Amino acid sequence: MASKRFTFAIKILFAAILSVMLLACGSSKPAASPVETFETYVKALKKKDYTSAKILLSAATIKMHEQEAKAQNTTVDEIIKRGSLVADGQTTVKYRNEKIEGDKASIELQNSFGSWETIHFVREDGVWKLDIAASAQDIIKDVDDQDKIFDQLSNSNVQP
Repeated sequence: MASKRFTFAIKILFAAILSVMLLACGSSKPAASPVETFETYVKALKKKDYTSAKILLSAATIKMHEQEAKAQNTTVDEIIKRGSLVADGQTTVKYRNEKIEGDKASIELQNSFGSWETIHFVREDGVWKLDIAASAQDIIKDVDDQDKIFDQLSNSNVQP
């Protein structure tokens, strides 16, 4: 009789543990993709919800914005508003080519001039965040590269 009670108790315990595990597995929602993160960011900007927008920015981007805000004697919210990836009157946002490589990702965003630019993402604590700081570094590198080409062209045309 004691053996049957013990077996019954083990079965109940096993069923309870299995139920908890199944509930835990079923309730976890996968983290948003870089594209979903970008879409959420755009929605926050359109609503002028800068608190929600900041949550979607990488630590490096927040640090960059804090430095800009301090240098310009303004707020991080104002920096986000000014540096928005989306123009105020822009009704549609076009993007393409989501690429994920480990904890880094990118998409291409069509800017207001019609050309495509790369927007970077980084996974922090399992969540995709916009890495505008990395995108800014790309722009700086492109300008530096163009300056080098210009310098080379200028120096090649110098008459002795």
